[in-house]
Amino acid sequence: MTDIDKTAGPKGTPPSGAEAIKAIPVRHYGRYVSAVIAIALLVAIIYAFSQGRINWHAVPDYFFDDRILTGVGKTLLLTVLSMVIGIVGGIVLAVMRLSKNPVTSSIAWFYIWFFRGTPVLVQLFLWFNLGLVFEYINLMPLYKDYWSNFMTPLLTALLGLGLNEAAYMAEICRAGLLAVDEGQTEAAHALGMSQGKTLRRVIIPQAMRVIVPPTGNEVINMLKTTSLVAAVQYPELFRYAQDIGQNSGAPVEMYFLAAAWYLIMTSVLSVGQYYVERYYARGSSRQLPPTPWQKVRTNMLSLGRPKGGMA
Repeated sequence: MTDIDKTAGPKGTPPSGAEAIKAIPVRHYGRYVSAVIAIALLVAIIYAFSQGRINWHAVPDYFFDDRILTGVGKTLLLTVLSMVIGIVGGIVLAVMRLSKNPVTSSIAWFYIWFFRGTPVLVQLFLWFNLGLVFEYINLMPLYKDYWSNFMTPLLTALLGLGLNEAAYMAEICRAGLLAVDEGQTEAAHALGMSQGKTLRRVIIPQAMRVIVPPTGNEVINMLKTTSLVAAVQYPELFRYAQDIGQNSGAPVEMYFLAAAWYLIMTSVLSVGQYYVERYYARGSSRQLPPTPWQKVRTNMLSLGRPKGGMA
């Protein structure tokens, strides 16, 4: 027969008269040292910049200049149009790459190999100078003109950025399509759906969960890559900042101004990317991650609660 200790308290509590165990957290001295070093380095960098021969007052003076705001608008427009070309082209190339037709599959492979293997700046200059190969463009009754007149800086920028992006989006889309189980395709075909309808209604919606996160990164990367089109004379944010810097005698200050605008735009796009990813995660996650606003509310409410109990 088992003896019962009548001095013991309820389940989960120590026996009456016994001393409660105190849990002492382990001190991580390495964390404190690394934090102090990081803060010291940050302070040193800020001090170095504050003592440098940089006219920081020029940055706010030109921050909302009409030329800078025009450059911001053109940068965003170029980003959107280039990504549209890249996404549409990437979907077409991904379907071609997965095709059982060896010709279309080989063409898609060669396209991806070429555009991923050459720098964007080189592609921009190639498009801009193809007049050496094609003296004029002839679309029969629709359009006929010299290549130099046809290939404007805007068209050069769109082709250089959009077609290059299509090669990367093709691999992203292909990965998303391959992530969908083959049973989904078989079930759709069993219901009488055609291959095209199966792609539109079944495969692509499920593949979006895999495609969206890297696509958001590509959009942010595209926004920054637009600065390269200044080399082909297209006036966007970086080009306008360069011109203002040369005319005002503050070129370095205008580079900092352009960097600040790029940081603002990429931060806004990052927030948008978070919500788009959260939207497409509904089908795979039982509980969606909290939004930044929900995290702030939770932290603020936790500060108002008394220790050891609930408010």
